[in-house]
Amino acid sequence: MTIPDFVVAIPARHDAMRLPGKPLRLLAGEPLVLHVARRALAAGAREVWVAADDDRIAKALEGNGVRVAMTAASHISGTDRLAECAGLARWSDDTLVVNLQGDEPFAPPAGIQAVAVLLADTGADMATLADDRIEAGQLFDPNTVKVVSDANRNALYFSRAPIPWHRDAFAAGNREPAEGACMRHIGIYAYRVGFLRRFAAMPPGRLERLESLEQLRVLEAGCRIAVAITPEPFPPGVDTPEDLARAEARMAARG
Repeated sequence: MTIPDFVVAIPARHDAMRLPGKPLRLLAGEPLVLHVARRALAAGAREVWVAADDDRIAKALEGNGVRVAMTAASHISGTDRLAECAGLARWSDDTLVVNLQGDEPFAPPAGIQAVAVLLADTGADMATLADDRIEAGQLFDPNTVKVVSDANRNALYFSRAPIPWHRDAFAAGNREPAEGACMRHIGIYAYRVGFLRRFAAMPPGRLERLESLEQLRVLEAGCRIAVAITPEPFPPGVDTPEDLARAEARMAARG
């Protein structure tokens, strides 16, 4: 596998709704956002940028080999924040950028590399990852996003609902996912900066508003999203205080 030249941008909004101050919450004694940035550095990114909206985030990252773009606090989406970061970083339109969420302290470096390779190899407008190991509880959990793809591994749809609806099995009381048909979406993306700017300029689509899933804007616009199975599991991210406690326990178990 030839790994292309790529950069990583990490959107870091200080006042996250479910976990205020999330980027600076301590995990094993260090800010959460620093753990995420280290995963990106371990993946071999040419540059790692954090798109922050608070000076305290920038201060917490000083001296760690990470660059910080101070972006507007008014952005309503991570895509808008990354588009501003791309301008501040002066990336050219053909720069390959990986969007790594700021709440993924256990993101495997191999997964970060894989999404960059997928975009470079397929020429799709956008690339993302999925896990085909999905449990029944996740299938029916609206906080777990599901994705289905075509025979060429292009995304057909993303949903909070269980897709595809396994009619006969579900009617018979079997709520297990249909093997190989449904995947758990992992919220990591790759695109060229030119497409990132185009994406940010698109008006929100009807399906995006209904599901509250920004990637549906891309599909509604007729663009292609390539999907690959993650080479390594992505442990759950940190969205709530309970998630943070679980992450702390996981870190402690690692020693």
